[in-house]
Amino acid sequence: MVRMKTFGRRLFMSGLFIAAFFTTFQTFSGVSAAELQQWVKGNLVQEYEEVIHTARDNAYKESSFQLRSLPNVKTEEQSMSQEVVESKQVSLEEAVDWSKYPSQKVVATGYTAGYESTGKSPGDPSYGITFSGVQVKRDVYSTIAADPSVYPIGTVLFIPGYGYGVVADTGSAIKGNKIDLYYETVSDVFNNWGKQEVEVYVVEKGNGSLSEEEFQRLNDDEAVQVFRNQMFD
Repeated sequence: MVRMKTFGRRLFMSGLFIAAFFTTFQTFSGVSAAELQQWVKGNLVQEYEEVIHTARDNAYKESSFQLRSLPNVKTEEQSMSQEVVESKQVSLEEAVDWSKYPSQKVVATGYTAGYESTGKSPGDPSYGITFSGVQVKRDVYSTIAADPSVYPIGTVLFIPGYGYGVVADTGSAIKGNKIDLYYETVSDVFNNWGKQEVEVYVVEKGNGSLSEEEFQRLNDDEAVQVFRNQMFD
């Protein structure tokens, strides 16, 4: 826009100069006013076309950059500012259009790291360690158990009423369309979940493995911190 204005001023000043210059130039050079006008017009038109071309090219590049910069579906909640989420108290269920994801009905139960669920007690070297090797955790992204033939290790599910669950564990009773949601205590299991049939959404299918670093990176994502605050306030 600035360059277009500059060009307009240049065109006006050039017109005034040319009007005064025509007579003197024709006298000494023998070139007619019509020929000179044609030459000037051609150069001005060429410069104008170059300005328009450059402006269009810049607009195209800017548009292309914006398209490439759009967040993908997996991180759709990142498009919402933390201020908006906090001020309106938007829940995770409301923040994302979950209908965009494939879904499936499952029977979901709850489990703990304790003896009642795993047969292990504190002090056992494998206490709280999932099949994937990741430590159990209840967070915005929590560890859950599933049948790996249905949901491979590393699969990220969204479970309404619970949050994100990352398949990190398996279980002898968790077969087919069943999942087990991690809670820290038995009372949390009974008070917050129990046993429910729920429609879950597959955010990302796993590749059969999950590392502690990958799991931690999900929970460290700045875009989900506001939802952690909602969960644990």
